[in-house]
Amino acid sequence: MIRRIPWWLGGILMALLLLFTFSVFGADRPIGASTYVPYFAGILFDLDPQKYPYLQEIHNAGSWEGVMLLGALTGAFLTAVFLTKTFRFSLVPTAWKKYKNNSVASRLVWSFVSGFVMIIGARMAGGCTSGHFLSGMTQLAVSSMIFGAVVLVTLLVTGHFFYKKEAQDV
Repeated sequence: MIRRIPWWLGGILMALLLLFTFSVFGADRPIGASTYVPYFAGILFDLDPQKYPYLQEIHNAGSWEGVMLLGALTGAFLTAVFLTKTFRFSLVPTAWKKYKNNSVASRLVWSFVSGFVMIIGARMAGGCTSGHFLSGMTQLAVSSMIFGAVVLVTLLVTGHFFYKKEAQDV
């Protein structure tokens, strides 16, 4: 059994991480993840930064965010496999089967659509959820507070529609 750390210790560790990230020894900028998408697209498609000025803006940010995202993915995978022993691969998660359907195509289409809407929303909001919640709210940024309120309302509305019908037997 994994021993959980107290919430207050998690808060202290998060504060230390943010202090390090904002320091000149860290990234010297806020935590975020969505900047990596255009950064990686620029590398993948060999886009000219002179033609796309945004790529010049995010050059330094995007490089370390890829390492952070890869580390988060690797850490989550290793934790699920070795520590909690809960890893399983599934194209249709249990909750989707329970409240929606067993269709792999339906799950993949809705995952793509929602991911697309999310990344557009992140770019429109000037940052991703991790950037707004972790970095923006700790700085009491008004834009992040508004973003948090919109996310909360959206989660409530989406949850209402997603869990609207009775659960089917899986």
